[in-house]
Parts: sequence; structure tokens; C-alpha cells
Amino acid sequence: MTDSKYFTTTKKGEIFELKAELNSDKKEKKKEAVKKVIASMTVGKDVSALFPDVVNCMQTDNLELKKLVYLYLMNYAKSQPDMAIMAVNTFVKDCEDPNPLIRALAVRTMGCIRVDKITEYLCEPLRKCLKDEDPYVRKTAAVCVAKLHDINAQLVEDQGFLDTLKDLISDSNPMVVANAVAALSEIAESHPNSNLLDLNPQTINKLLTALNECTEWGQIFILDCLANYTPRDDRESQSICERVTPRLSHANSAVVLSAVKVLMKFMEMLPKDLDYYGTLLKKLAPPLVTLLSAEPELQYVALRNINLIVQKRPEILKHEMKVFFVKYNDPIYVKLEKLDIMIRLASQANIAQVLAELKEYATEVDVDFVRKAVRAIGRCAIKVEQSAERCVSTLLDLIQTKVNYVVQEAIVVIKDIFRKYPNKYESVIATLCENLDSLDEPEARAAMIWIVGEYAERIDNADELLESFLEGFHDESTQVQLQLLTAIVKLFLKKPTETQELVQQVLSLATQDSDNPDLRDRGYIYWRLLSTDPVAAKEVVLAEKPLISEETDLIEPTLLEELICHIGTLASVYHKPPSAFVEGSRGVQHRRLPPRAGSGESAESSDVGQSGPSEAPSAVIPSQGDLLGDLLNLDLAPPTATVPSVQPSMQMGAMDLLGGGLDSLLGGDIGGSPSMGASLGAAPAAMPAALGGAPAVGGGLGDLFDLGGGVGMPTGAYIAPKTLWLPAMKAKGLEISGTFARRGGIIQMDLSLTNKAMSVMTDFAIQFNRNSFGMAPAGPLQVLTPLSPNQTIDVSLPLSTSGPVMKMEPLNNLQVAVKNNIDVFYFSCQYPISLLFVEDGKMERQVFLATWKDIPNDNEAQFQIKDIHLNSDAASNKLQGSNIFTIAKRTVEGQDMLYLSIKLTNGIWVLAEMRVQTGSPIYTLSIKCRAPEVNQFVCQCYELVLKN
Repeated sequence: MTDSKYFTTTKKGEIFELKAELNSDKKEKKKEAVKKVIASMTVGKDVSALFPDVVNCMQTDNLELKKLVYLYLMNYAKSQPDMAIMAVNTFVKDCEDPNPLIRALAVRTMGCIRVDKITEYLCEPLRKCLKDEDPYVRKTAAVCVAKLHDINAQLVEDQGFLDTLKDLISDSNPMVVANAVAALSEIAESHPNSNLLDLNPQTINKLLTALNECTEWGQIFILDCLANYTPRDDRESQSICERVTPRLSHANSAVVLSAVKVLMKFMEMLPKDLDYYGTLLKKLAPPLVTLLSAEPELQYVALRNINLIVQKRPEILKHEMKVFFVKYNDPIYVKLEKLDIMIRLASQANIAQVLAELKEYATEVDVDFVRKAVRAIGRCAIKVEQSAERCVSTLLDLIQTKVNYVVQEAIVVIKDIFRKYPNKYESVIATLCENLDSLDEPEARAAMIWIVGEYAERIDNADELLESFLEGFHDESTQVQLQLLTAIVKLFLKKPTETQELVQQVLSLATQDSDNPDLRDRGYIYWRLLSTDPVAAKEVVLAEKPLISEETDLIEPTLLEELICHIGTLASVYHKPPSAFVEGSRGVQHRRLPPRAGSGESAESSDVGQSGPSEAPSAVIPSQGDLLGDLLNLDLAPPTATVPSVQPSMQMGAMDLLGGGLDSLLGGDIGGSPSMGASLGAAPAAMPAALGGAPAVGGGLGDLFDLGGGVGMPTGAYIAPKTLWLPAMKAKGLEISGTFARRGGIIQMDLSLTNKAMSVMTDFAIQFNRNSFGMAPAGPLQVLTPLSPNQTIDVSLPLSTSGPVMKMEPLNNLQVAVKNNIDVFYFSCQYPISLLFVEDGKMERQVFLATWKDIPNDNEAQFQIKDIHLNSDAASNKLQGSNIFTIAKRTVEGQDMLYLSIKLTNGIWVLAEMRVQTGSPIYTLSIKCRAPEVNQFVCQCYELVLKN
């Protein structure tokens, strides 16, 4: 008879009977009673009253009974912590049992009992099991360490279990290695700054050896760990790829995707002209194709991952178009995903078969799928120019079917084709006009109105067509109303004599009868343009439009790189970074692909900052939250008149940017004529005392440091040349390039705004996301005149450091939103930390010595700066120009030692010792700071200033 009988009883007084049976002398009766208890527990009855009786049954040699008791214990230990302590002795005994299965069972249960009181008692048995002779016990103990770390991290670190785990990576048994890697990865995830998985070539070799022999889940853990490693060079990268490639033929799809992730990451480091690179591309295609023969849910996950892979490397699957053709019995979510990939892979070579497929899909019964198929035909026309004519004729055939939703989608995509290929396919307009009455969706009506307005001179009855739309103007959606207003104004500019009444009617409806501010504003602009300067109106409204781009739905490159590093996880299915949907205290690490082979980023530069172990972040910088969410919620109205207080020494350059002269702000005359404010780069009125000359030398410490060599006046601070931050393609024609500067104590963002669109840009505003040092605009973005097409305006925006603070990755990342009359655009840039070096950053020598000793040695990081051809005095002068102050200098055995201090705007001090060997182009820099996260960025500033 099966165990189902235990679930059928519902007697009263059952607990009392079970108590008696549990205390019976007969082993069989005891086992039956425990089974009944577990059955009651499983269906939700409270049997916690039997805790002492069940625990007494632990003292048995019967493995089945022991398993049942342990199961009960795991469930009720939390609610009965005092009684759970009774079980500790048995655990300790079971961990020394001759049977390895019992030892492993004991250690597994120990990890699942989440009771603080008893965790400390479990350390000794766990330590023994980690060094057990049986691999089954060791692999179970490895996972137990991760569970224990979750309950009490400090205890695990104090007991040295993490070091034991690291030793298990070198274990002879592959399953033990896999579980040790899994446990360390789990722990590292909750402590992103700890360097637990110290991956080096020797460790990687051990992991790759274990990879061939462990179970499929073990392989996944090892592959995911490998994906976090950055090889030293392309040879090592190729060697790892060769050893991971056999995993592509594994039966488990999770193993395949993890292997693909490793290969996609390491391929970045292989030169494209390498024979092996081509071979690897060919090897990646078959496993991805095989994933598409699984059940629909797995297919969907595979397709979402393939979508990312195709965006990064379309060449992998360019010959595999047919596997993405839709089957009649595919669920809709698989069909739509396949359609997306088909368009991404469409090229001149395969466009004929793709179009034949898409035309077939457009006759299906599923409305959503048909709509997407019709849109896909339009996207193919825009992507592959040679196929445009064939696509247009296919769309015309579909319009002839007179199926309402097909016709409407076709008109929407034909509008886009007209935008891409002007004056090429206008012969189809007559056919489109025949279907005017059947359009009932706002997007299709708006597209048709745009076509009529744009080609009004070719349509004889354009005024009648637009007038028919005007009759129900107030019932239309905003999208249609705006399009109708613009179309009628275009028509009036092309045929002024026939349409004067029509344009007056639409302007009146838009400005007087409408309560939509967008519509009213556009109506007034057109009205004023037409009444003051019809020639200018013609130039503005009928201006030549920029061509639309082919791929508007590609994932942004940096996000795509991060998602490639998360192939095979939820992030690759959502197409969102983990930080967007993972909640809780776990630190989410932002991953990036390694620099491309031959990209000029040396391995040395990527290692900067890894020398000093990272401590907990400084209290000044809170941890990072959801960044995109913050940017999207920005209030982009220009800042109000509350400007941070400005010291008199800041007057130059701040005046015009802050709105109306500082006199009114500071309540009184502060000296200097208003015209001085115009020159943004002017020097401060008075040089702060800290910057001038060498400090006086006192006794004692002064002699030790030997400050004989006085430091001369500083040179000006280095300002990096402007770089492109926002390309015009991504911002509807607005191009932004810029740099940062610190002038007279004010941080400034120097921007060049270029209009590469056909329309005038106005109403500029700017906002920053929360960032590591609280950078925020100190005034509005002053673009005083409209930005005409092909015009560039240079603007300087003063910044304060009193904004909201949140730790960014990297630390100096700044996310910016810029708004104009067209849209809101987002970009991110990185500022040099030297912007934050304040003018009073010169520390007293005694304080310097005491602070240097006080900062823990773990916070010290050492760097080498190469190719510097300056003596120590010249270097000191140069650094002082960027507020890096020399406290003292001494010469030891032909080597100059400079002691330097920096103070950041948030009050953090950064101390440094710089060794300059006469005749050597290499400087050695030791940096100490209470917030060691800033060390590598400060080093970059030293290098930047000294080399420029």
C-alpha cells in the first residue's frame, strides 16, 4: 500500500494518539507515527506540539526515519527555537556517523535551520564536513556555508569558512568544485565589493578541468563564474573558448546558453581576422538553432536571447533565416518574437523569401500577428533599399484585400516608406485615398492626413479630403488633430488662393475652441507665422525633412553589452538590466564586455584600482538604486530662483548664467562691472591664500620633510577637449558635445548644441539624475535664442554639488536629461573627479602625518604613471593648478618624494605620496583615502593633469 493512506485520516484527538505512538518501543510503529506527523504537517495542520517527541526519534540508525525527522525539524525549528537546541547534539553526532549519507543529511539540515541561537553550535560540525574524506559530504557542506552566510555573514567570516570554500575550488572532485563555485558566487552577489572569487589563470584552469565531469547544474555554475573573468590577452581568451565550445552540444538548454554567454563575451577579445574567430561564429549557430526545436516556453526564452545575440553579431545566424519562419501551431508570443528576429536578419540576399513569408502571414486570422507582419514588410522596405519597390507592391496587394486592420497598418507603414524614399512611390497615393472612409484608428488616420498634406500639390481634391476630416475635429484624438492642423497649413502654403477659408477654420478650431495646450500652441505659432512672414512660414513648414533611420528599435549599445553578459538569465528575457527588477539589499553589479581586441584600451588601464581591497562605501555616498526610473521621473522645468549661495570670489562667469546679475541676489554692490560677467573664463578677483607660494616652514617636522624647494605659482587647470555626448541620430537632430571645467571655484559644464534637424529648436532645459557627488545645475540652461537648423550654440552651465546623492557605477558617471520643444533626450557622460577638488585642499603638515597614519593600510592603493617627462617641481606646479597641493617634498637617494593632499567637495580628503626618480619617466603614486572607491579615479586625474 502507498503512503497516500496517511493523508486520509481526520480523526479527533489525533495529536494525543500520535504522541503515544511516537513514544512507542516498536521501531515500525514509531516510523508510521512520524509519517503521519509529516502528512499532517504537509496538509497544513499544526503539529508543533509534538516537537519534543519527534526530536526524540532522531536517535536512530534508520535513514528513512532520520530523513523524516529532519524534515519536521526544518519546518518547526523557527517557531520552536528553544526546543531546536535539543537537536544540536544529534547533529554533532550525525556529522561523525560512519555513513556519508547521514553525515551529508545532517549538514544539509543544519543549513536549513534558520535559527540564530543554534547557528554558532553548528560551526564545528560544518568545519569537519568541509574537510570530510567523502566528496558527497564536502559538496553538501559547501552549499551549507552559503546558507549559513545568509543567516549570519559575520560568523562565517570569523570562522574562516570562506577561505575553506576557496580551497575547495582546487578539490579533486568536480561536483565539490561546482558547489564551491556556486556558494562563493551566491555570497559574492550579496557582497559585490568583496573579492571572493579571486579568478586567475590557475583557478580558471581548475574550473575548466572540472567542467567536463560535473553535472549539468554544476556546469552552469562554473560557466557563469567563467563569464565574470576577464582574460589577460587574446591567446588566453581563445584557449578558454576552445575548452568551453564542447558545452554547446549539451542536451540541457541552460548549459548551452551559459556557454554561449561565455563565448560571446570572450569573442570580444579575439581579432576579427583570426581564423578561429570565423570558426567560432560557425559553431555558435547550430546550438542556437537546436534550441528552437524545444517546447514553446523554452523557444521563447531562446528567441529572446537570440534577439540580443543577433543585435550584437548578426553574422552568426545570417544563413539560418528559415528556422525563424513561423509555424501554424506556434503560440502568439513565439510568432511575434520570430518575426522580430526575421526583420533583424533580413538582407538583400534573403529578402525575397522573407517577403513571401510575410505576405503569407498577413492573411492569417490572428489580428495582432497580422498587424506585426504588415509592419514588418514596411521595416524591410526601409532596411533593404533594393526591396522597397517589391515591398510597396506587396502592401498594395494587401490593401486590395479590403480587410480593415490590414489596410490601416499598410497606410501607417507606407507613410514611413515615403519618409525614407521621397518622390519615389507617390503613384500609390490614389489607391490610398480610395480607402479613406474605412480608416477608424487614430494612427492610420494621422498617417493618411500626413500623406495628403505632404503631397497636396499632386492630389486634386486634397482640400475636400482634409475638409471631410475637419467636420468631426473635436472628436478626433490629439494625434489626428495635430496632424490635421499641420496638413491644412501645408496645403494653404501650396495652394493659398483655394484654401484660405479652410486654414482660418482650422486655426480657429485649434486656438479658440480647443483646450489642449499642445494644439493651441501649435495653432498660435502657425497663425503668427502666416500673418507676419509667409515666406518664413514656407521655409519652416515645408522644409526638407531628414530621412528616417532603418533600425529605430535597437537596444542602446551599453545596455546591450550588459544584457549580453546576462544571457540565460531573467535579464535577457525582460531585456532589462537586473537593477531594474531585482529588489532588496543585494548589490547588483553592472557588467560590461571586455574591450575589443586592438581597441587601444590596454590591460593595464583596466587593472587600475584593483590593488587596494575595497572597503564599505563612505557614508557620504548612498548605494545605487534604480537609475533609469529616476531619470524618467525628472521634472524638467527650468530651476526656480533658489540658487545656491555663491561666494564673492565666484562672481566671474556666474553672473549671466544665474539669471539677472548677482547684485540683486546678494543684496548690494559686489564690485566689478556687469560686463565682466560675460567673460566666463576670467580669473577670480583674489587668489586664495592657499594657492600662493610656498608655505612657511616650522621646526621639527619641517626639517624632516625638508621643504627647501619652494613651489612656484600654479599653472591653469587642465580642461579636456569637448567630446560627443549625444549624437544627432539619437536625439531627433540635436547633437550635444561638451566638457567640464572648474573656473574660479565654480564647476562648469561647457556644452555645444548643434541643430542637425530641419526645424527650429527652443525651450531648452536640463536636469541631472542623482549621482555620487550631488552634481546639479546651479541655474537654468541659458539658450537665449532659438537654435536654427545647422546652427551651433556654445553654452556654459554652472553646477553645484548640493543635489541629491546616490552612488553611481562608475563613480563619476552623470546621467543627464535635456528637454527642448521636440522631446526629452537622455545621455550619460563621465566627469573628471578633479572638478571636485576644492581650493582649500591644502592640509597642515602635522594633520597630514596624523591622518596618513590614521587611515587603515587596506585603504592604500599604489599606481604607476608612465611616460611623464617632468621634474618634481614642474609636476608640483602643474598639479597645484588643479587644486592638488604639495604639502612637503624631500629627496631620498636621488628620489624626490612629494606629499600631496586633495579635498573633495563632499569633505573627503585624499592623501598621496608621489615618488619621482630623476631621469625616469615612471612616477609611483600611493593614494590613501577613507573612501577607497575614489582612489582609481583620483589616479586618473593625476595622470590626466601631468600628461596634458
